[in-house]
Amino acid sequence: QVQLVEFGGGLVQAGGSVRLSCAASGRTFRNYDMGWFRQAPGKEREFVASITWSGRGTSYADSVKGRFTISRDNAKNTLYLQMSSLKPEDTATYYCAAGSGGVSSSTYDYWGQGTQVTVSS
Repeated sequence: QVQLVEFGGGLVQAGGSVRLSCAASGRTFRNYDMGWFRQAPGKEREFVASITWSGRGTSYADSVKGRFTISRDNAKNTLYLQMSSLKPEDTATYYCAAGSGGVSSSTYDYWGQGTQVTVSS
C-alpha cells in the first residue's frame, strides 16, 4: 500500500517550466512502477509519462516527448515531472499513480489527489 500527494502545480506562462512532485508514503514505494496522467476539462484522462521501479526505464506520450522528463528518487520516496516549453494545451489536472506501469490507467492501483497546472498565453 502507498499513499500519494502531488505538489508543484500552479499558473505559468506559455514557454515556461514547472516541476511537479509526488510524495509517497508507506513501505512499498520501491515495489511500484509510477506514472503521470492528466485530465483537462471536458476531456478524458490521458497518459503523460511512466517510469519503472528502478528509474531506469521511462516512457512518454508523443505530445510531451522532448519537453517533459519523468524521474524518481526512491531514497526520498518522491516522483517528479519536469515540464518545459509549456503550451496552453498542457493545461490540466495532473495525477501521479503507482502500479504496474504502462500507458493504461487501469494498470495503476494508487492515485494522488491531483494538482492543477494552468498555462496561459
